[in-house]
Amino acid sequence: MLTEMPTEMSSVPAIVPGSWAAWKIALRPHTLWIAAVPVAVGAALVFAFQHSLHWPTLALALLCAIMIQAITNLQNDVGYTDRGAETGARIGFPRATQNGWLTARQIRIALAICVGITVLLGLPLVLWHGWPILALGVLSIVAAILYMAGVRPIAFTPWGEVAVFVFFGLIAVNGTVYLLTHSLPWYAWPVAVAIGLLAAAVLLVNNYRDIEHDQNTGRRTLPIALGLSGTRVCYAAMIFLPFVLLIALTAFSPWFLLPMLALPFAWRTWQAFNATPPGLAVNGVFLRTVRLEALYGGLFVIAGVLVGTVTL
Repeated sequence: MLTEMPTEMSSVPAIVPGSWAAWKIALRPHTLWIAAVPVAVGAALVFAFQHSLHWPTLALALLCAIMIQAITNLQNDVGYTDRGAETGARIGFPRATQNGWLTARQIRIALAICVGITVLLGLPLVLWHGWPILALGVLSIVAAILYMAGVRPIAFTPWGEVAVFVFFGLIAVNGTVYLLTHSLPWYAWPVAVAIGLLAAAVLLVNNYRDIEHDQNTGRRTLPIALGLSGTRVCYAAMIFLPFVLLIALTAFSPWFLLPMLALPFAWRTWQAFNATPPGLAVNGVFLRTVRLEALYGGLFVIAGVLVGTVTL
């Protein structure tokens, strides 16, 4: 669902149709790691309390998360083209189908292959850990496709950020914890909420940047629904509440406060967001928000390892 990671340049590169470069445009491999953050954070939380991990389960969960993100990216590319939702004024990366570098049929074949691979990767997880994993897997694949498919795609509504919060936070983090422990302790929830909020903030900035384009193409994203002032308040909540939620884990170890080191960066990012009107200049804030999620998640992983290995 997090598919819009723009460069600092808005020019369209020269791409040979059907080439690997064209597939990179559609697959957007630079966004795939975003799907890995909540899985890594969930695994770190488990390691903190159990001091060990079931590595085959973790590896398969990570691969499934990445494949689901790839499905989202492919559907996003072809879905926009099918709906004629590109006006040429969007400020993000170009789309492969819209520019004729790949056909809709090629993308749909790739989508079917990715879904098949995801099912094969997830089958051992279902056999090892039961039907709840099957339900979560099916739900995640369906949501990935419906983000830019169906009568009313999620991306055309104010619910995109909510979907990201749920699937890149609550489901991804809690699902990883459940896979590795067959339980869902209360302390997984504040972590899942924190990561989900940061992931949703990435999409919020993306949609804030493209308000004018989205209004012209019939989309009603969350920034359009909230207005500029409401979007700024929402963004502040999304990037600062994750730091407040860390307090819930201090009863176990002060190491869990390690992500607080990212707070000054969050503050500067918030200031930059408030000072930047919608448009091309928001690309810089977008990239800062992506880095904030990565920094927070990386520091939490380090904290989990320290809690699991070091006694204070």
